[in-house]
Amino acid sequence: MTTPHSRTGGQILVDQLLVHGVQQLFCVPGESFLAVLDALHDASIAVSVCRQEGGAAMMAEAQGKLTGKPGICFVTRGPGATNAAAGVHIAHQDSTPMLLFVGQVAREALGREAFQELDYGAVFGSMAKWVVQIDDPKRLPELVSRAFHVATSGRPGPVVIALPEDMLTEAATVADALPYAVTETYPGPSQLVELQQRLAVAQRPVAILGGSRWNDAAVQQFTTFAEAFSLPVFCSFRRQMLFDHSHRCYAGDLGLGANPRLLERIRQSDLVLLVGGRLSEVPSQGYELLGIPTPQQALVHVHADADELGKLYRATQSIHATPQAFAEAVGGLRPASPPAWLAETEIAHADYLRWSDPAPIRIPGPLQMGEVMQHLRAVLPADTIFCNGAGNFATWVHRFWPFTTYASQLAPTSGSMGYGLPAGVGAKRLWPQREVVVFAGDGDFMMHGQEFATAVQYGLPILVVLLDNAMFGTIRMHQERHYPGRVSATLLKNPDFCAYAQVFGGHGEKVSTTEEFGPALARARASGKPAILHCLLDPEAITPSSTLQSIRTAAIAAR
Repeated sequence: MTTPHSRTGGQILVDQLLVHGVQQLFCVPGESFLAVLDALHDASIAVSVCRQEGGAAMMAEAQGKLTGKPGICFVTRGPGATNAAAGVHIAHQDSTPMLLFVGQVAREALGREAFQELDYGAVFGSMAKWVVQIDDPKRLPELVSRAFHVATSGRPGPVVIALPEDMLTEAATVADALPYAVTETYPGPSQLVELQQRLAVAQRPVAILGGSRWNDAAVQQFTTFAEAFSLPVFCSFRRQMLFDHSHRCYAGDLGLGANPRLLERIRQSDLVLLVGGRLSEVPSQGYELLGIPTPQQALVHVHADADELGKLYRATQSIHATPQAFAEAVGGLRPASPPAWLAETEIAHADYLRWSDPAPIRIPGPLQMGEVMQHLRAVLPADTIFCNGAGNFATWVHRFWPFTTYASQLAPTSGSMGYGLPAGVGAKRLWPQREVVVFAGDGDFMMHGQEFATAVQYGLPILVVLLDNAMFGTIRMHQERHYPGRVSATLLKNPDFCAYAQVFGGHGEKVSTTEEFGPALARARASGKPAILHCLLDPEAITPSSTLQSIRTAAIAAR
């Protein structure tokens, strides 16, 4: 703790970031927090200047997702804050720790609807864990410390901190806070005994992993537990990095378009061990997988936030524990006798391997994405970080890339378009030694395509595989399903994305056929620059197993 001395609010704030271990932050500069920018001038914090506040917030959220520590973002008042809201919503639904610092009008102007004034509690109250305005610079150490604790405790999430600009220039004498520390909640010994007893009498148990507050050690410890009990393990929607896909216990993921055999296996189970996740709408397949409020299977629900236990599902056994603490506790458990379900676990893994094999996949057009995925699997490092936003294109990654390491997936469970590119920038800024690949659709990419300039500015050689079918493909798919043949508001006229990359100072290549992809990928990786592979996809190839024509025909026949 430093000896108290007079500092501006801006300097006190930056000093608190340093106390709490912040090494990087993202921002779009604004006059409302110039005092903070001045304090950052001499601070040992890497500042990434972004092109739009939504992108900046998504970069911060991506770092929070990878590290478990709050990602940090600064934006200006009014339009800056509303632009950043998309990143806050992602952090909320994805349970990611993040701090969004927002400039505010001067205190004397509050309540007059001054230039760009907003009531941040009203704007962000439903999508942030806590919203606070700091009006006194003396309270900065207290409230910033509390923000770090709130963002990382229980179910993690975003905290929004409003900073009146005159507060940041006012001087105060106050001591720094102590560094924040995350509290782990452990299961009790009797709960572990009860869990082991339930496993002993089960015939068809399964485990589902999700949520946040995991780390590499927890993933390895849970893997040891699953291996000892030969448990079939499923990962929740866009949480595939929580279990090694090559492991004999891995059985697949509960995403969009999940393997029907996988879903049936969970429905027929007699014990579901849900660790860290909430089993919300997508992984629960529209809330149909387990009964609400009472599941038909025995449910053991493990969650870091007591408020999530019993919120939707009345569990047979509720365990209030963080995934890290739970995994540590169960890592040493062993069954009293060989599990009766070993053969079923082997079948479940075989089902996953068949479902995720891209070799048999054939789609319309000269660019075969099954072969593209085979090539990526052959040449990319196993710990490549894959990033994507929202759209049917993401299926190629989620179904066909074998995730084998923790912290290798950045994808929004909130379904936010435009996430992939900013997430890739955040990941590469954090870990420049890791390979980062962004999968994007044409509509998805254009949501935050300007952040390609940020990648160029900081020399971040991320690779963007951009699948261009000249439409908002997911919406078009639903449109054909419900209003066959009546195309409305889903077609797009796109730029030359190869030229787009080059004009920003990156590497760009156009890929029209399967044969062109491999050499283009090699050149892009060798360029040392941010790169876009502009892949022209046949519009009929709407999913790995369906075409627009087949969806339209089925919809007409069903009428």
